[in-house]
This record gives sequence, C-alpha cells and structure tokens, in this order.
Amino acid sequence: MRRVITALLRLLARIFFRRIEIVGIENIPAGAPVIFAVNHPNGLIDPLFLLCFAPRRVSLLAKAPLFTMPVIGAIVRALDTIPVYRKQDHVAGSNRETFARARDVLARGGAIAIFPEGTTHSDSKLRELKSGAARIALGASMTKIFIVPAGLYYSAKQTFRSSAAMELGEPIAVRPEMVDENGEPPATAVDGLTRRIEQGLAEVTLQAESRQALDLIARAERVFSAGKADVVEEREIRRRFIDGYAWLRERDPARLQRLVSMLERLEAELDAASVDPEQLAPPTVGGSIRALAWLLIGMPLAIAGAIIHYPAYRLVGFISTHFTKEEELTATLKAIGGAVFFPLTWIVCASAVWWRYGGRAAGLAIIVLPIVGYVGLRFFEQLDDVIGGARALLWRVARRKAFERFREERRRLKEEVWSAATVPPLSLP
Repeated sequence: MRRVITALLRLLARIFFRRIEIVGIENIPAGAPVIFAVNHPNGLIDPLFLLCFAPRRVSLLAKAPLFTMPVIGAIVRALDTIPVYRKQDHVAGSNRETFARARDVLARGGAIAIFPEGTTHSDSKLRELKSGAARIALGASMTKIFIVPAGLYYSAKQTFRSSAAMELGEPIAVRPEMVDENGEPPATAVDGLTRRIEQGLAEVTLQAESRQALDLIARAERVFSAGKADVVEEREIRRRFIDGYAWLRERDPARLQRLVSMLERLEAELDAASVDPEQLAPPTVGGSIRALAWLLIGMPLAIAGAIIHYPAYRLVGFISTHFTKEEELTATLKAIGGAVFFPLTWIVCASAVWWRYGGRAAGLAIIVLPIVGYVGLRFFEQLDDVIGGARALLWRVARRKAFERFREERRRLKEEVWSAATVPPLSLP
C-alpha cells in the first residue's frame, strides 16, 4: 500500500512542479539509522519531498490532528507516520509515546524525518528549533546514528508548475549519551546538538533578514538569470545576492538604494515591453523546432484536454484562494484539490461514455483522459513560451538600442551585487 501511495505522490509532485532537483544524496549514510531534520516552508508539500525523493524509506513525524482528517488520515497511517502530540492541538498522547516509536524505527536501522521548527511558516529565517530531533537521537543511545539536515527551496511555492529543490547537507554524527530514568538525555547535550542541527540547516536553506529582502532578491535573480539557471543554480544565485544585500545594507545603504532603483527601472522597461525576464534567453534552433512540432501535433488533443479539465482547474484555483489566507498552505490545497477533482472529472466523463457507448469505451476513456489532460498542460506551456519568446525577439529587433542599454545595466547591476558578496571583490564580465 505504501509503495502505491508513494508512486502516486511522486507522480503528483512531478506534475505540480515543472522542475525538481535533489542535491547531496551522497551525504546520506548507507545502512545506518538516519534522522532527517527539515525546514518547513510549504505545508504538506514538504513531507511529500522526503517520502518521494529520499533514497531511504522514511517515517515522518507529523502533528497528531492529521491522523483524524478524512483521506489525509488514512494516507499518513499507510505511510507509517509517527504522530506528534502538541499542547495546542488538544489531542490525547505524549512525547514519550512519540519518541518511543521514533527510536524503535531507528533501532531497526531505519530513517525518520522531523521538522524541528515545529510548524510550517513563511518567515525569511528559520524559526527557533525545537529540541525533539536532538532528544530522539541522543535518547536512542545508539553507537551509530546520524542527523542529516535537509533544506527545501521553492522558486514560487504557491505557484503551479514552478520549481523546487531539496539539498541534503553533511551528516551530523551523534555520540551516545547516558539517559535518566525517563529516557531523557542531559539538557546540555540536547542544547549542543540542537545548535549543530541549526547550523547544518542554515547551510542548506535560503535565509535573509526580512521577507522584503527575499522578495527583492527573487526579483533581481529573475532579471539576471533570464531563465538560464536551473533550480539549484537559481537558489545559489539568490544566496549570493543575499550576502551582497546584507553587506551593502550594513556598509553602504546609499549604494544599495541606487541598485534597487536600477532594478526597478529594468523591471519597468520589461513590463512596458510585456516581456518576462525568462523570455530573454535566446532560443536554440533544436528547441524551437521541437516546440513548434509539439504545438502542431498536440493541438487537437490539447484543446480537448483543456475543455474537459478547465472546470476542475478553475474549481481548484477557487478553493486555494478562498479557503486559506496562509500562503504556506496554498500549494497544499492546490495539490489536494487537483488529486480529488481531476480524477473525479475522469470518472464523470468515463461514466457518460459508459452510458452512451458501453464498458469497453469507458475503460479506454479512463486511460485516455489523463493523457489528454497532460498534453493540454504541456501544450499551453509551450505555447506561452513561444509567444513570449516571439515578443522578446520583436522587442530586441525593433528597439535594439533599448535592449542593449538594458543588457548593459543588467550586467552592471549583477557585477556590483556579486562583488559586494565576495571578499575580495569579484568582477564579472
């Protein structure tokens, strides 16, 4: 059952995100008990990554109320999830029960995943870590156990077909400690290990002093990379920009303000031309031919897929925007809504085919409908890319001087930000 659910979740993730990158798999110790300590920016999407893409079978620690929710409760139980009993949830249970089950998994050489911040959030920095991961590791009293920091990164975490990455950091070896009669390790050892976990997470997560700083850096990265960077490179560029932003804010705020003004001018110029930064990357001949071939061949199926799936698509969008105001839960609602309403669409359509043409045609329909839906999704993505690329090419040809000025200002802006983040200063071409 777990294997089936995991395969379906992996398919859901590949559909929801256009690009997924996993970095640092070599850092996971083979054959040893492992605790993954993970940041928590995106609701139920975060544990999905560990379940689907970690090369080890993982038992998650999740808040106890999830076990009482329809559908989700059945899924978390099938995935060997371990309930965490928090005071604010008012659910019967204790930390001792949670820790005992987690240590039992580790004693068998297994792996667990815990979100030490305790809750999902959209803060610009990690929240203060809870001590649970350290207490479980030290209280297990095992001679060989590791904690692996796992950093999750989303280019636009609320957006369907955006990008995501998971970086697995250097494993932290845990030394066994004596425990008291309640199975608790010494407080000093717990505090020390929690600080090491925090340092490890800081190395694999993207943090800034404020949400405004993160938003500004995200905008700058989009202008600079022009769609050329993959999701891991994108994150590293943003990390470098965070360093440059912090240096300038502390030592030369006037220069920082000039750079912000320059970025705003560049964005205004692109907006006036109705061009997205990602469309500035020159297309390859092979890529253009493949895109046009896809559009020509896939058009009939794509139109049919769009018509059939449009009501469910709009319904999912309505639910995700009207049933929560917390941005870290938006993607969760979209994923759950899509997993419910799109299959329901296929069932309704197949039932109509059954009524009109019989069971064999209905069986064929239930196979074909998801395919035409995916064809429609990819078709309109390609169409949007082709139209955007054509608009960018027209801007470059018709307003060549403006385009060259834009490129020069972008180069200067990138050089100043990167050089501010590098000691000694780095000069880029």
